[in-house]
Amino acid sequence: MMWSMKPVIGRNLLALGAGIALSAALVPGVQAEEVSGDLVLLNWASGSELELIKDLEAGFTAKYPKVTFKNADLTVQGDQRGAIRTALLGGEKADLLVNTWPAFRKELADSGMLRPLDKQWDDGKWGENIGDGWRQLGQLDGVTYGVTYTFGDRSAIFYRPDTLKKAGIEAPATSWDDFKAGFAKLNGVSVVPIAVPAKVWAHTEWFETLLLRTAGTETAAKLARHEIPWTDPVVKTALKKYAELLQANCCGEATLMLATDWDNAAERVLKSGTAGYELIGMWVNTVAKTDYGLTEGTDYSIFQFPALGMGHDDTTSVDSKEFVSLSSGGNPAAADAFLGWLGTAEAANIVAKHGLASSSNKVDPSLYGPVTKIAVDAVMKSKPQFVLGDLLPGDLVDEYRVQLQKFLQDPSDANIDAVTAAIEAKAAESY
Repeated sequence: MMWSMKPVIGRNLLALGAGIALSAALVPGVQAEEVSGDLVLLNWASGSELELIKDLEAGFTAKYPKVTFKNADLTVQGDQRGAIRTALLGGEKADLLVNTWPAFRKELADSGMLRPLDKQWDDGKWGENIGDGWRQLGQLDGVTYGVTYTFGDRSAIFYRPDTLKKAGIEAPATSWDDFKAGFAKLNGVSVVPIAVPAKVWAHTEWFETLLLRTAGTETAAKLARHEIPWTDPVVKTALKKYAELLQANCCGEATLMLATDWDNAAERVLKSGTAGYELIGMWVNTVAKTDYGLTEGTDYSIFQFPALGMGHDDTTSVDSKEFVSLSSGGNPAAADAFLGWLGTAEAANIVAKHGLASSSNKVDPSLYGPVTKIAVDAVMKSKPQFVLGDLLPGDLVDEYRVQLQKFLQDPSDANIDAVTAAIEAKAAESY
């Protein structure tokens, strides 16, 4: 399945938002005394993300004391899918895997590596805790494979108020022109306005929200399905808007961008204050609190992508994380119990306490910090579209990232023609 949720997600997320205040219901799923033994997670998370996983594991085993979690840890650099593929093709067996890429879910399901979850979902009444919209988010051709436990606002820009204040900027800009106009003030106090993490993949974030804001969610979904070519004028318009940032001295030298990964950018924006903005996922909220020791909403915050006035400023790029169940696992009963438990208030509140948004309607919203609240409100009020890069086939996404790195080194119209032609050539082979 290429992304089938594109017009549906928004309506479902709105409904899910309204469902947050629903009263508590019975905890569905398998009874604790019915499952036991080792439950193996093929783990690629690290840092604060791993801490959340460990807390979820601890919460589950406290409820199901006869189950012991074991993590099969992967050594990961760059795109985690490479390490996961290597492990699975090498014969690694596990019950659970965290997935954040719809295209990768399809790859695994097409290879017979995933267990369908529809019977468990229906028999366990998981839908009482996790709504239909989230269930559809984890489906492939109508078959449920994933249980979403968190989602993120990928059109949110992180910043420090004191950095902006040093440059004479009292509040984040709400319009595109005002946003660009602030770059001179930031450069004037030796702050690079935007930290663009172009070392691996995160430089695509700016293009993907610009595509949404200039062309809308339907167009982005069509591009993901290759129903329009990468040489289409809508792609070039988004890149020309990206070029406007570079021409306004947003980001320092291209060599600096190409040497920067997302975590380096987060440190420059949120720790050292040597850069003003980073457009990145909500996991940085957890990193800022747990790794940097910052106070959410005081030391740092987020604001939504500035309005371009081109008719699509109500769109937001979103991501999600889900647990999927691997067919190679030796303990499907415990895996099912864990997946059903993810929707309970206990699990949802663990996610919220880590500074992330929960997909469960049993979450206690009062646990959300100010930054998480901004992100949840923004997603619920917008027309969301899943992160483009996570929807693309593996060989195409690699070419897409490389070509956008070339664009950063030369954002001229001629080079925009060249990079879009190169991505289109790869896309023609990939579908």
